[in-house]
Amino acid sequence: MIERTYTVRGMVCGHCAESVGEELEGIAGVTAVSVDVDSGTVAITSDEALDTADVRAAIEEAGYELSTEGA
Repeated sequence: MIERTYTVRGMVCGHCAESVGEELEGIAGVTAVSVDVDSGTVAITSDEALDTADVRAAIEEAGYELSTEGA
């Protein structure tokens, strides 16, 4: 199992977290998603390393932005 944390811009409420989580759970190999709106982070657990482009696309589909700071 691999766990990676990403920073997401624009999340402000529980609905935001739900939208982002649902999109990320749709990525092949993802086994768990934990969204923390207060810190603006998403922790993703997966069977294998994820392509950042797939993560970015899922977050953008939900209407938010993957931060590249510190990446």
